[in-house]
Amino acid sequence: MKIKQLYLAALALLSTATITQQAKAQLLKEKEQFTHADSLRGMLTPLRTCYDINYYHLDVKIDIDKKFISGSNQFKFTATQDFNKLQFDLFANLNIAKVVYKGKELAYTRDGNAVFLNFPQTISKDSKDEFTVYYSGNPTIAKNAPWDGGLVFKKDSLGKPFVATACEGIGASIWWPNKDQLADEVDSMMISISVPKGLKDVSNGRLRKVTQLKDGYTRFDWFVANPINNYDVAANIADYTHFEDTYMGEKGKLTLDYWVLPTSLEKAKKQFAANVKPMLKAFEHWFGPYPFYEDGYKLVETPHLGMEHQGAVAYGNHFMNGYMGYDLSGTGWGSKWDYIIVHESGHEWFGNNITDKDLADMWVHESFTCYSESLFVEDNWGKKAGQEYNYGLRLTINNDGPIVGVYNVNKEGSGDMYSKGAVFLNMIRTVINDDEKWRGILRGLNKTFYHKTVTYDDVVGFINQQSGVNLSPVFEQYLHYRSLPVLEFTSHENKLYCRWIAEAKDFNMPIRVRVKGGEYKFITPTKQMSPVEIAGATKDNIEIDYLNYYVGALMD
Repeated sequence: MKIKQLYLAALALLSTATITQQAKAQLLKEKEQFTHADSLRGMLTPLRTCYDINYYHLDVKIDIDKKFISGSNQFKFTATQDFNKLQFDLFANLNIAKVVYKGKELAYTRDGNAVFLNFPQTISKDSKDEFTVYYSGNPTIAKNAPWDGGLVFKKDSLGKPFVATACEGIGASIWWPNKDQLADEVDSMMISISVPKGLKDVSNGRLRKVTQLKDGYTRFDWFVANPINNYDVAANIADYTHFEDTYMGEKGKLTLDYWVLPTSLEKAKKQFAANVKPMLKAFEHWFGPYPFYEDGYKLVETPHLGMEHQGAVAYGNHFMNGYMGYDLSGTGWGSKWDYIIVHESGHEWFGNNITDKDLADMWVHESFTCYSESLFVEDNWGKKAGQEYNYGLRLTINNDGPIVGVYNVNKEGSGDMYSKGAVFLNMIRTVINDDEKWRGILRGLNKTFYHKTVTYDDVVGFINQQSGVNLSPVFEQYLHYRSLPVLEFTSHENKLYCRWIAEAKDFNMPIRVRVKGGEYKFITPTKQMSPVEIAGATKDNIEIDYLNYYVGALMD
């Protein structure tokens, strides 16, 4: 009841003029300017689509004292068309020593962070080929990981090195050469990281081999058997200790591996035991089997807060419940579990299994994963608790811009993709009004787009098809516009009428309303005034479903 009262108190009684001013303000906002470099980074050009990346072998040595990396990356690919030139990516502050193809060095040119490679003859469509890039340099140092990108060089409490990579958004080419475009995930990968003796590297996939090198370094070879996105590829370096467990999930035995600092061991055992298996149980129920059984599930303690590195989830929440001890929902439910374990692991389904093709659609990763938090709460404490948690996330919504970003320039949308996206998806669930169908949609997304990259239309189209409801105008309003739709009521000759005020064309979201004290019924207003076909409904007794997210307005 308290949550409902808070919501009703927050409803703004907006006039049509107010909504019109909101729309004009959004249209008049200065258009963001993008550069040639943005297009090189974000656009899926023919120089990128001409080859499909099949395999990488990243082999690098990290000199921690000098904050210097050196090594190589082997590209194995299949030609999707005839070509003799392609693009890969590596930040300009990193030096390319050479590019080797069939035993010879190839000519290349650089344009900022983009590298263009010229082959001596045409690479024929459907042929398989490879080249290797040798490089070195001082990579970008992250100032505030994981919110900015680069390498993190810190010390643990005993003064030993504590190093990690984090590069979502800015891109993996900030520290290693690759085709740095979300649409093309490599099919499998070997990650070989050499670190000073006495330290360990923990990367994605399964540890294949540890080799003591003659120069005082130790090389750790990790193999990733599943497709993986570039920004998920991680190096985590410390004096780690390891413990393990297993989980009997929908596809059988899933290995659970935990890598933490020795001083964290007892805290980690307690915190991971309390959170990991309940998380896996909830998410396998709602989303389907964990997508990477072949590579296993790992949690790795890091010097930054966290990141969804596939199969090697970065963890830095200091073994506390909540988000650094804080409940983001303000409801109390968020204090009962470890936010970083649950949220970053949710990305294994939305972000790592299903990956957007363009950073503009990062909402596919973040909206669904933020929404997964309330499903975790629901699975453990009941639907009412999950709904309350989801409702509480409204505290962090700003409505400051569209959730969908700008395509082809590596530009994500508003940070509202987290909490507003989660609240919006809960609203879609309410509109569909069939929890088993909704669960089937979430599982169906992960099955249909298993290990695939997707577009906005792929996701919205699938939900439309499976729900049997055309929700495209609803997605458009909430994801492409910053302002909320307004449900406006008015009375005429003792009859109650309503309409939606919204920017999206043909907006007609179904909504639950009731006469005070009665049962909720669905109505489907349009942008034209129409009668509210509920017996006895007046502007004085009408109640709207407070679990949905929009503005209610009454007019005389």
